[in-house]
Amino acid sequence: MTQAPTPTADTVRRLVRSLLRDSDGPDVQPVAEDGRHCTWWVGTRHVLRLAPDREASVRLRRELRLRDLVRPHLPVAVPANVAHGDWAPGLAYALDARLTGGTAEEHAVSALGEADLAGLLTGLREVPVRQAEALGVPRTAPRSLETLRTAGAKAAGHLEEADEFAAGRFGRFTPLAADRLTGSAPVLVHHGLEGRHLLVSGDGRVRGVLGWSGAALGDPAEDIAGLALAVGSPAAVRAATLAGYGARPCLRGLWLARCDAVVRLSDRLRDRGDDPLALLRGRLRRAWEPILLERVTELPGEE
Repeated sequence: MTQAPTPTADTVRRLVRSLLRDSDGPDVQPVAEDGRHCTWWVGTRHVLRLAPDREASVRLRRELRLRDLVRPHLPVAVPANVAHGDWAPGLAYALDARLTGGTAEEHAVSALGEADLAGLLTGLREVPVRQAEALGVPRTAPRSLETLRTAGAKAAGHLEEADEFAAGRFGRFTPLAADRLTGSAPVLVHHGLEGRHLLVSGDGRVRGVLGWSGAALGDPAEDIAGLALAVGSPAAVRAATLAGYGARPCLRGLWLARCDAVVRLSDRLRDRGDDPLALLRGRLRRAWEPILLERVTELPGEE
């Protein structure tokens, strides 16, 4: 197999100069936290992604087509492509207009922002599944909550030993509850609604959504879980409820997020992964924020 060339600033500058017709060459800077995906800032108005292998190239080309499909259905901005092609034989690139603004890791989401998130979830559900499938968007099976519950309870015990979490908080999530909170009919799922992918203005409105490469046809509770980790469980559940989701998918999303949060922090404390501890602790705190829905909804197996 031929090894892909390593992109350099000169490689990027030459490519972008040919695309933007900038004779002086734009200022280019790698996105440090995303170096694995070969992502570069191009001046202040563009961002360039260089796929490092053929599999990533397939995902990148599919993402461009998917963004065009979803854009009419969403109340928030989706990046617009300026140019695309191959930067090396068989390796794709995409030059996008840069969406400016802070992220959900920097700004809290307001009540109007929650309405924006509800519109996002509603719009994703309205995207025709057949059209998304025709673009090559993969289908994913719902994850087993019982498997996650078992892993989460074990991880919670480790976190309690490290004085990071009270393992008894998992007690309410019984095997019967996990069995009942099954996945819903498949819809288009963003599958990456992390804080860094949600652009939030200073007044708390959600203005744009990035990171569409992992989109799939699957369980909508995955996006509810992503929002719980990004903006907190109460805001995520309120947004999902506004979008028309009932108690079961909301509670399923809540527990997906909670299990993921304890497992990932536990793994990180054992040197499995390189995400910043502050980021993982923030996600754990947001996922375990109490919500009214779980107080008024009886889960199977409770006294």
